[in-house]
Order: sequence, then C-alpha cells, then structure tokens
Amino acid sequence: MKHLQEQISTEALIERYQQPLYWHIRRMVVCHSDAQDVLQNTFIQVHLHLRKLKDQKAERAWVYRIATNEALQWLRKKHEYLSLDTDDAQSLVHALKADPYTDTGDHLVFLLQEATLTLPTMQRSVFNLRYYDELPYEDIAYIMGSTVGAAKTNYHIAKEKISNYLLEHL
Repeated sequence: MKHLQEQISTEALIERYQQPLYWHIRRMVVCHSDAQDVLQNTFIQVHLHLRKLKDQKAERAWVYRIATNEALQWLRKKHEYLSLDTDDAQSLVHALKADPYTDTGDHLVFLLQEATLTLPTMQRSVFNLRYYDELPYEDIAYIMGSTVGAAKTNYHIAKEKISNYLLEHL
C-alpha cells in the first residue's frame, strides 16, 4: 500500500484548498497582498510536511491548521514590526478600510467584517472557522490547538460580541 503522501499530491491540495484558504487567511490578515503571501507560505509548509499527514479524513483540518498558524505567525511578526499589540483591532480595521480589494458596497457585510476584527485573535479565528468555513468544532479545536469545549465557548463569546457591535453601529 502506498503511503498517504504518495496518494495525495501538493498540487491536488492546492487545487482543492486554494480558494477557501485564501479567504480564511484574508479574514485574518485583512490585506489582499498579505493574504496571498501567507497562502504561498502555507502551501510551502504543506509541501514540506505532507509526509506527516497520516489520516486522509483529517486532511482539511490539517491544511487549515497550517494556514491558521502561518497567518497567526504573520500577524505576530507584522505587529512586532509595527510595535503594536497582537490584538490591535483598530489597525486591522484601518487596514480593511484601506485595502483596495475590500468591497465596501454592502454596508452590513462590511460592518460584520469590521466587528469580527475587533475580536481577540482566538475568538476571531474560531468565529471565522465556524461561521465562514463551516468547520465542525472538533476540527476547530484541532486547528487552534484547544479543546472542543474551548472552541464552542470562544465561538459563543465571539457571536455575542459581534451581535453587540452590530447593534451599536447600525
């Protein structure tokens, strides 16, 4: 029997996950060009570590975990360079507004993006994985290196904060 990495090619993973991972990363790092850079780094890591993927059923969670870690690492480096707190929501909201690839046409959608960016990193990541990517809590827990209970709690708290934000800004 062939090893799993021989059955799954990097090219196949890129084809399958390029678009959903781009949007996952974009929601985290905000800027289009930064998301492209992080996505490229993600697929480099996927290629380098493909032999570590043991269970094809866990493929999606494994790829998302790499993408999430790359995005979080990028955010930490950027914020250290700019001497900002990792969860500096105002800088992310400003970046969202300044990015020429941001669609500001639908006020409610833009407001939801803005509200999401005000969340702490863990809550924002869990919310994005559950709300946009529709991942099960088990996968989110694996991706974030936490427990299912913590993933559910972070999602619930994030929903409450977003709801309050939307009510205040509508």
